[in-house]
Amino acid sequence: MSVGEEARREAVEALVARLWRDAESSGYHLNPDREIVLALAEGLMVNEERYGYRSCPCRLAAGEKELDLDIICPCDYRDPDVTDWGACYCALYVSTAVVEGEREAAPVPERRPPEAERGLLRQERNEGPGSATGGQLAYPVWRCSVCGYLCARNDPPDVCPVCKASRDRFQRFL
Repeated sequence: MSVGEEARREAVEALVARLWRDAESSGYHLNPDREIVLALAEGLMVNEERYGYRSCPCRLAAGEKELDLDIICPCDYRDPDVTDWGACYCALYVSTAVVEGEREAAPVPERRPPEAERGLLRQERNEGPGSATGGQLAYPVWRCSVCGYLCARNDPPDVCPVCKASRDRFQRFL
């Protein structure tokens, strides 16, 4: 292995360690298949070098951060995918049931809207009723009744990333 390959391998290993720490400290889990995680971490690094941000390696990025905000890892679709299918689209993140062998991750259908629809959704959020000018929010806000953590998304997380309370401890806040 050349010096460059060795340095690259060390950088991938360091990223995997950071992803694992971040995931576990926030109530998430990385795929127990280390080779999958290493390959996906390599893809995240390639995309960061290419675009300047870690876009999901399993989706085609536009190369413009504003257009790819929904697929910067962890992507906007991770939580509903893990909840519904046991893993996110690329299978980097998996549910507790998958880690504990109680469930196998199922193939995940694509949730990301087509490019034209993403543009319309972004426009509605920036200029429509959910904009800073007033009206309704683009996403409901959920509050953890244990620690007060707030998040804006379609559904509450399975586990509070702050205090590790379960999903049923979240209440709709706004």
